[in-house]
Amino acid sequence: MNLNKLRVTDIDLNNKRVFTRLDLNVPLDKNCNITDDYRITSALPTIRYILEQGGKPILASHLGRPEGKFVSELSLEPVQKRLHELLNMDVLFSKNIVGEDVIRMSNELQEGQVLLLENLRFEPGEKKNDPEFSKKLSLLGDLYVNDAFGTAHRAHASVAGITKFFEKNVMGFLMEKEIKWLGYAAENPKKPFIAVLGGAKISGKIDVIMNLIPKVDTILLGGAMAFTFIKAKGLSIGTSLFDDEKIPETKRICKYAIEKSTNFVLPNDFVITKELSNESETNIVEKENIPEGWKGVDIGPLTTKIFKNALLTAKTIFWNGPMGIFEIENFNKGTIGIAQAIAEATGKGAVSVIGGGDSVSAVKKAGLEKSFTHISTGGGASLEFMAGKDLPGIVLLSDKGKC
Repeated sequence: MNLNKLRVTDIDLNNKRVFTRLDLNVPLDKNCNITDDYRITSALPTIRYILEQGGKPILASHLGRPEGKFVSELSLEPVQKRLHELLNMDVLFSKNIVGEDVIRMSNELQEGQVLLLENLRFEPGEKKNDPEFSKKLSLLGDLYVNDAFGTAHRAHASVAGITKFFEKNVMGFLMEKEIKWLGYAAENPKKPFIAVLGGAKISGKIDVIMNLIPKVDTILLGGAMAFTFIKAKGLSIGTSLFDDEKIPETKRICKYAIEKSTNFVLPNDFVITKELSNESETNIVEKENIPEGWKGVDIGPLTTKIFKNALLTAKTIFWNGPMGIFEIENFNKGTIGIAQAIAEATGKGAVSVIGGGDSVSAVKKAGLEKSFTHISTGGGASLEFMAGKDLPGIVLLSDKGKC
């Protein structure tokens, strides 16, 4: 993947309408209040730069999964209010995503104003990458900026189809930062390079693991997906979550790790319980001693110590996925311990890249948001990037020197 792409600083923005694809897909509570505005604050540098250069930002994003129809609970109106507070300026809002009314709003936008469109996914043409819908979106801007790394792996209209209608397609500051640090970890890491992978499902991580094995020195594996590997070794895992269909894949992964002389480290012990409740009884057992009726819900203290000692030797660290059910306090010690170890390693000079998703929530739970080199805004996108896949939102940006 060519990462030498045009930046927002490479084009003249003055007096231009700038269609700016952002990832403002923030979590909302039941009263539609924003509970975490990290993705909004991450987009501010690009918005402010466009304004400083005399441009007129037309902001576009999705929120949730409305499946091509209007869902009031997934409106971007709460995002408009938060942007107004953060930017301290007029943020106009269009309930129409395409059409004459919103074209008029974009043309009448004054310097120092911002226009935010309603949720792109209210339109069925967005996810279908419909050419006609893409063309209608393009009529809202003179220039195109993509700063939505979180959707870079989606070939949707506002990410892919729209690029055909602009001479130059450039990246914003967040996209540039994501490419820089994920690219560093994927292509040119300082050694030792350690990847920490967790989470519930192995299915979305197989390609990542296979792509990382030749590049890393060590993979530390936790979370529920570790049980598929342990089950493949013929050990009892009680009622722990695992994926029977992926057992052949785990054997292929382990064989490949041996071929490439990569340390592939599974947990030695687990916190186990019978019920997924903070009040339920817990025990700590070695990996081969999980009894029937019990399930693993976190890595144990010995594993946490082994993982920490390894991480403190690293020069580059990539982490994606919690070590257990970190949302429940009694099952979060392993995940918090790993976050603290990576933060400590970063403080000693390691480059640490947190691959979005639940890992970010875990980092915030540990109060360590400022303790890492880079925290990605894209869980799925960062995984596909680290798996070596082409991301449409990056590939379709204009290459430097070709425009």
